[in-house]
Amino acid sequence: MSKENKKVLLGMSGGTDSSVAAMRLLEMGYEVTGVTFRFYELHDDTGYLDDARTLAERLGIEHITYDVRPLFRQTVVDYFMREYMAGHTPVPCTLCNNLLKWPLLAQLADERGIRYIATGHYARKVCVGETCYLTYAADRDKDQTFFLWGLPQEIVQRMLLPMGEITKSEARAMAAGRGFHRVAEKRDSLGVCFCPMNYRSFLRNYLPDAGVLQRGRFVDEDGTFLGWHEGYPFYTIGQRRGLGIHLNRPVFVKEIHPSENVVVLSSDYSSLEKNRMLLTDCNVVNPSLLLDAPDVTVKIRYRKQENRCVVSPEPDGKLSVRLLEPLASIAPGQAAAFYRDDLLIGGGIIVSSCI
Repeated sequence: MSKENKKVLLGMSGGTDSSVAAMRLLEMGYEVTGVTFRFYELHDDTGYLDDARTLAERLGIEHITYDVRPLFRQTVVDYFMREYMAGHTPVPCTLCNNLLKWPLLAQLADERGIRYIATGHYARKVCVGETCYLTYAADRDKDQTFFLWGLPQEIVQRMLLPMGEITKSEARAMAAGRGFHRVAEKRDSLGVCFCPMNYRSFLRNYLPDAGVLQRGRFVDEDGTFLGWHEGYPFYTIGQRRGLGIHLNRPVFVKEIHPSENVVVLSSDYSSLEKNRMLLTDCNVVNPSLLLDAPDVTVKIRYRKQENRCVVSPEPDGKLSVRLLEPLASIAPGQAAAFYRDDLLIGGGIIVSSCI
């Protein structure tokens, strides 16, 4: 490769994964520039910027910061609140990756004449002919392909994924072995970056009109009153814990009705099982591998198992998904990612589900 083709722009969060990604890229012979995006700073904590900058200095690579907090608020945070207020289950990490993080990396790389873009994501890339697919990381427990189904080919073609071939324990050992002990010992981030522990408190604090969060009725499937809840946005389909109601039997959230501020509970978990889904905002890498094809599986949650399915196109551009085995707790707003032979071949956002 020419020197120009060995340039890569790496997203650096200041955490273990992107830090080790920088080390691996350098060892592979790439000329690395690090960029740290200022998406959201919890409690105005900017320590991650210092961590990324310090690491870049120790590695001898250029480092830049890019403040996109207003865009993040508009694209991700506002969406997050709208979805909960609509009674949906949002997927902010999916939107951030597909609409912000990777497109911004590509944009900045173009401005700086850099061919490749990279992050610390645990995923791998496989190219078949002129088409490139993402596939599972070596560390299946850390695999993050589920969040990347919406990326277009022009971005996937440019992606480098240096963490895809190693496990998280190997990454920590690599950092420690090179003298970066603080990097090796960093905790993994948990949950959504702007409300890592409790989205209910976040909604209360950031909704323009917190008065919309009013208590409402828990009812059973026949409409019988069971008790009071704190407000329908605080509940998700399939939820069992943290309901704040005690009925001497386990119950699950089956339905949410925002216009009535009603949450329907069921003690029959099988009633949450559905056989079909309808998806919108879809991305299909290769239609011949996905549409009406055999051996396709779908995931609707990051750590949940795959379910066999048949995917068919709808006239309006949506995708109809027939599940070969019933799947419980399907909620509008969730993401669905499709795989075949371990290749990520598409995905979309769930609009509805039915038996």
